[in-house]
Amino acid sequence: KKSEISGVMAKADIKPKSMHHAKKWSDDVENLHRFQQAGYRDEVEYKQVKQVDMVERWPETGFVKKLQRRDNTFYYYAKQRECEDREVHKVKVYVY
Repeated sequence: KKSEISGVMAKADIKPKSMHHAKKWSDDVENLHRFQQAGYRDEVEYKQVKQVDMVERWPETGFVKKLQRRDNTFYYYAKQRECEDREVHKVKVYVY
């Protein structure tokens, strides 16, 4: 998948260069929505904080399945889209 971030990038303390808000829904925006709901910027920050190499995903859709928050509680997500059209503009897209 194109959203896979190399293990090298996850280990280093990478900071985004810029940020913009999503304009329309996509698979990537859906996953960003899920990371941000759980309290992370994106997959890069999640992997840095939680020290994990893989994020659990639904094999059918590629969407994030389960995330652990900073307080160690878990968020479980559905196979199908959860980010509604009215929520899309709130999703922050970070550029590295």
